[in-house]
Amino acid sequence: MTGGGRGIGRAIAQALVARGAKVGIADLDAALAERTAAAIGAVGVALDVTDRDVFTSGVDEVERRLGPLDVLVNNAGIMPVGPFIEESDTATRRIVDVNVHGVLNGMKIVLPRFVAHGRGHLVNVASMAAKVPAPGGVTYTGSKHFVLGASDAVRQELRGTGVEVTCLMPGPVLTEMMSGLAPARGVRQATVEEVAAATVAALERPRFAVHVPAAAGRMYALGQLLPRQAREGLMRLLRTDRVLTEIDREARRAYEERVR
Repeated sequence: MTGGGRGIGRAIAQALVARGAKVGIADLDAALAERTAAAIGAVGVALDVTDRDVFTSGVDEVERRLGPLDVLVNNAGIMPVGPFIEESDTATRRIVDVNVHGVLNGMKIVLPRFVAHGRGHLVNVASMAAKVPAPGGVTYTGSKHFVLGASDAVRQELRGTGVEVTCLMPGPVLTEMMSGLAPARGVRQATVEEVAAATVAALERPRFAVHVPAAAGRMYALGQLLPRQAREGLMRLLRTDRVLTEIDREARRAYEERVR
């Protein structure tokens, strides 16, 4: 479980432990990983998803302590927001390193092990931004489009190997990532417990695309029936185009400073 020290990652780890799974929590913050693991009955390791060697060492350590992996949840991700034309190259690289290379690193390290064992389940955490553009989060949106596309492609490559692939696409979730952001009209923010429950359900009965809440997936499917102009007009009506542009900078400061 990458990014397992807080938020969605912690909730998924806790839900899996509750079902009797042996869980390894990986986080860039070593102390946080250890505290979280101790609190929920898991194993904690320090891990930087952007560093292939460090990622490999972390996986090796989890397997040494818990046995061969059956599941990898590529959850680590960041979402700095603001106008794209003002985004620094440093911020752009950081988003891509964590959200894209971090997912690729996890897949390259773990999937060969799954294939060799003839079983395993990869869960890549994307976002509804993988399908719905998010002004104010241009690079973030692109990174999540990538996660969805790569997940679907690798799923088809691995057909017949015994390895399952799931792409998790939450809408707005009540975590630190949403600090200082105003919710859209008529769009309910999910809880981390809902995301965790949906993830566990997909592990128990494998399926590829998992939307949280499920209504977000249905809303997207209905929206695709509309012409683009009408669809974008609906986004403006619901103010989904302003979620990442109308920001309380002070309320968001701590998160932005930590992820940058």
